[in-house]
Amino acid sequence: MIKLRKKWKTALLGSVSLLSLAACGATNGEIGSDEAVVLRFSYASNSQPVIDAMNKFGELVEEKSDGEVVIEYFPDGQLGGERELIELTQTGAIDFTKVSGSALESFSKDYAIFSVPYLFDSEDHFFRVMEDDTITNPIYQSTKDLGFVGLTYYDSGQRSFYMVDGPVNHPDDLKGKKVRVLQSETAIQMVELLGGSPTPMGSDEVYTSMQSNLINGAENNEFVLVTAGHGDIAKHYSYDEHTRVPDIMIMNQETLDGLTEEQQKAIYEAAEESKEYEIKVFKEAVEEEKAAAVERFGVQFNEVDKAPFQEAVQPLHDQFKNSEEYGDMYKAIRDLSDAEE
Repeated sequence: MIKLRKKWKTALLGSVSLLSLAACGATNGEIGSDEAVVLRFSYASNSQPVIDAMNKFGELVEEKSDGEVVIEYFPDGQLGGERELIELTQTGAIDFTKVSGSALESFSKDYAIFSVPYLFDSEDHFFRVMEDDTITNPIYQSTKDLGFVGLTYYDSGQRSFYMVDGPVNHPDDLKGKKVRVLQSETAIQMVELLGGSPTPMGSDEVYTSMQSNLINGAENNEFVLVTAGHGDIAKHYSYDEHTRVPDIMIMNQETLDGLTEEQQKAIYEAAEESKEYEIKVFKEAVEEEKAAAVERFGVQFNEVDKAPFQEAVQPLHDQFKNSEEYGDMYKAIRDLSDAEE
């Protein structure tokens, strides 16, 4: 199990406790007491539709538990980046977080499957897979022994390259370019196969790294352009659409086990309904983000021929397809592809 340094963890737990008292004047109630159980949900910087969905989750939990469970939020990276938030959820310093599936790869290798480029043929294929409990539930439960489990997923759209000094129309355009990637071994291998130089880093470092020429670009969905301000520097967004990595809401296992059966039901139902809400508002907001990126920053969007990209990353598909560990999962996902309809 990954552990926090004791002094840092103690200080952070103290900070969370003080913030909780200041925020709502309440302390965590014991199960079975007359006070509400206050559970802590922290997240890094996110687009507004995702923030709205996480807030919806809290509203639904309180409603479905008849006020017995209340969600308290620590937003916008107050308690750290995604890796730190996973560790805090793992240790119980917080109860929930929402992170990229790629960020979970170093905690459970099962999450690596989502970072395989061009794993999904389309958005519809992605949703068919994510709604198939026989595929997703084992992945969500794969971190149970580490102290946390997945509750649901959120749509994070497609991920494409966006660059400072020109569009990416072909893998050759990535040669010699330093590209920020998620802290995921699969994402690192992908950029290497495409000819680029992968640079893993947290999302909060990307803007200044592009500004100082430490990196030449990055890969993400459209929301980084305006919401994170990256369009101020990177003016070229190229739709190679290499991955669709879901966001995952995770919860501390001990906290979940400590709730009553009805309270647990409220958590799961609220997670499911907040997911449905997020999918709707996320899709609606993408076009607004693109329009704002053009108007505010002059970002140029371009379509690309995906075939050369797909050919370049085929070794990753072969690696997962022929793996004793991932072969069955890979096949189950590909069996739901558009071609199989």
